[in-house]
Amino acid sequence: MARKELSALNLDQAAADDAPVMEEARQTGLRVEHIARSFGQRQVVRDVSLTVQRGEVCGLLGPNGAGKTTCFYMITGLIPADSGSIWLDGQDITQQPMYQRARMGLGYLAQEASIFRGMTVEQNIKAVVELREKTAAGVREETSRLLEELRIDHLRHAPATGLSGGERRRVEIARALAARPSFMLLDEPFAGIDPLAIADIRHVIRYLSSQGIGVLITDHNVRETLDIIDRVSIISAGSVLFEGTADEAVHDAEVRRVYLGEMYA
Repeated sequence: MARKELSALNLDQAAADDAPVMEEARQTGLRVEHIARSFGQRQVVRDVSLTVQRGEVCGLLGPNGAGKTTCFYMITGLIPADSGSIWLDGQDITQQPMYQRARMGLGYLAQEASIFRGMTVEQNIKAVVELREKTAAGVREETSRLLEELRIDHLRHAPATGLSGGERRRVEIARALAARPSFMLLDEPFAGIDPLAIADIRHVIRYLSSQGIGVLITDHNVRETLDIIDRVSIISAGSVLFEGTADEAVHDAEVRRVYLGEMYA
């Protein structure tokens, strides 16, 4: 009896010791808890939860129609969630509009081209920098820094209309970084670009991670995405099917059956 009581006491103490750790985990990073969304009678997202920490690269993958894009839209605030909650560094942002989430550090790179076609590369970046920097000197310095860090300084005066797919992506990422995000959601970053540009964008994503920015990616280029992420959440029919490392995912029988097929077997 005493042994059982001691065992129970040890378990209670362990739970008490773990509580601060669990609370700290909730207070940091991007945390999505049980979000759901329906359109009319069709429930697109049933129950999706995930986390991304600063400096981590995570993937949100799944078959066509699984609800990936809808999840991105809910996280960024483009559309509201029917239920569930979204947290950013301990703050509940579920009801916050998209612009407020951006101010709080949540960046978003859409799949569709978002650069201003009538401007040069420098003007595209400067247009966003001017929203944060209050002085002309600050605007020049920050614009030059982004051009150099994204390795597009040589394109400074190039018209946006003449950029390749990879160059355009770099400009878009530079513009997103001008808002100084803590986390970035990348929607199809590898879409519409050639293999050389894909390697280039992968380098940029690793750069974002090295700067302490948490990155969440969804993309149909499965191999490229799995090669760069630290963890992956795979959803199917609007719910999370699998969470773990890329290596664990490709060896999971259910993931291969539902999503990957035997291409990774």
